[in-house]
Amino acid sequence: MRTSTLAALLVASVAGAPAAAWSADLTIGLAASTTSMDPQFYVVGPNSAMARNIFDGLVNQDGKQQIQPALAESWTIVDDTTWEFKLRPNVKFHDGSDFNADDVIASIKRVPLASQNSPSSFAAYVKAIVDVTAVDPLTVRIKTDAPTPLLLNNLSRIAIMPAELEKTPTQELNSGKGVIGTGPFKFASWTPDDNVVLERFDGYWGEKAPWDKVTFRVFKNSSARVAAMLSGDVDMIESIPTADTRSLEKSDTLHVVNVPGNRIMYLHMDQGRDVSPFAKGPDGKNPLQKPEVRRALSMSINREALVDRIMDGQGVPAGQLVPEGYFGHDPNIKIDPYDPVKAKELLTKAGYPNGFSLTFHASNDRYPNDAKLAQAIGQMFSRIGVKTEVVTMPGSVYFTRASALEFSLIMGGAAVETGEPSGVLGPLLETYSEKAGQGNRGRYSNPEFDKTLIQARSTLDAAKREQLLRSATEIAMKDLGVIPVFFLANTWAMKKNFTYEGRSDGYTLPYYVKPR
Repeated sequence: MRTSTLAALLVASVAGAPAAAWSADLTIGLAASTTSMDPQFYVVGPNSAMARNIFDGLVNQDGKQQIQPALAESWTIVDDTTWEFKLRPNVKFHDGSDFNADDVIASIKRVPLASQNSPSSFAAYVKAIVDVTAVDPLTVRIKTDAPTPLLLNNLSRIAIMPAELEKTPTQELNSGKGVIGTGPFKFASWTPDDNVVLERFDGYWGEKAPWDKVTFRVFKNSSARVAAMLSGDVDMIESIPTADTRSLEKSDTLHVVNVPGNRIMYLHMDQGRDVSPFAKGPDGKNPLQKPEVRRALSMSINREALVDRIMDGQGVPAGQLVPEGYFGHDPNIKIDPYDPVKAKELLTKAGYPNGFSLTFHASNDRYPNDAKLAQAIGQMFSRIGVKTEVVTMPGSVYFTRASALEFSLIMGGAAVETGEPSGVLGPLLETYSEKAGQGNRGRYSNPEFDKTLIQARSTLDAAKREQLLRSATEIAMKDLGVIPVFFLANTWAMKKNFTYEGRSDGYTLPYYVKPR
């Protein structure tokens, strides 16, 4: 039997939690609306962030998306397809009822009901689970259909609710009935597209939250959100527009937090066709198939300048697909240096001493400053002799056409939602098929990469799995199946007397907002 019981569980689970309760109210300006109070209905950032204030999973993700004990104090891998979870004792729901194994079973079984009519459901997170049983009131066994190393990551997305809500439809929760969790705050009210009000739950199993009441106000217009911060109408805002970052940082009354996010901005190049529609050498062939050309393009990009001048500091240059501090990040993989001279030498070595023609396509409304970024990168390509035209368009048009392989070189963004590399390596770089590589718009393919990634997906031993993920990353980055550019940053501004460490997933969680 292999055991992965964590030591010092209670300490770890509330690490960074407020030291004492604080009698005060907090008002936060959000960038997007919560669209449902059902924590199992729709996988989308604003909903998931709000749910974390009210609900817990068996495990939760910390500020860098690493797994922490929550309603499960510890877990044991019994065999390749069986996991046993020891539940935290003396946990209360917001309605005063006791938490036990029946609640876990009912919550997992409820996911298919909550998935009905969902734009993006939680069904994928429980797909591998074939059975959930109670060994005793505080012990649960979960059986999977195959070895599932990401089970903990998946379970971190599943909110635990009272068992009596198993058959409760989403519509009822949206009316405010049954929004009952075990989290640090309890539901008070929700006005769609306007505000959510939460109150401190004094029966929380961890340290009490520092705020009596939290009001989340929605400001979809970024200028209005900044204005509310500057006027003092709110105590804190998320998602600072890049144009306002520097001015807010200079304020004597405000504090700005800027942390690397989990979304990687990358370039995909057509590697699957000998003749590509928008990348042509003098012979009419596709230069992007040559590794020297891909490396030359990467070395032509001044990542630091993009982050500093285009993003106003809201980003971190990247040389791989997961940020530092994440499981599977490889410290031995370095970011390509900005070296246009070396880039030109590589083009000559590849047979293009006079460059080639390229049209670079990108969205102009999907990511912060995406059109400006594309124009800047296009100019950098041109400086090494690649005659580059940049064409941008609305995301609603762009992504459909990119998926149809109408372009030769594109820019995209991918969030590392699993907290480890397989969640981006697979979609972006695995050989394209009906069941794999669905986001591989460059049609990169390397059998050794595929083999290593598949092996990692079925390896339960964490150390072995991490090494396999690093090996897969090394293969892909040596080939430059995609060119990593930078990680988008997550930002918050708040009054000077508050602190918040920030999170790579961008969640705004008032439990961790502390008065100085």
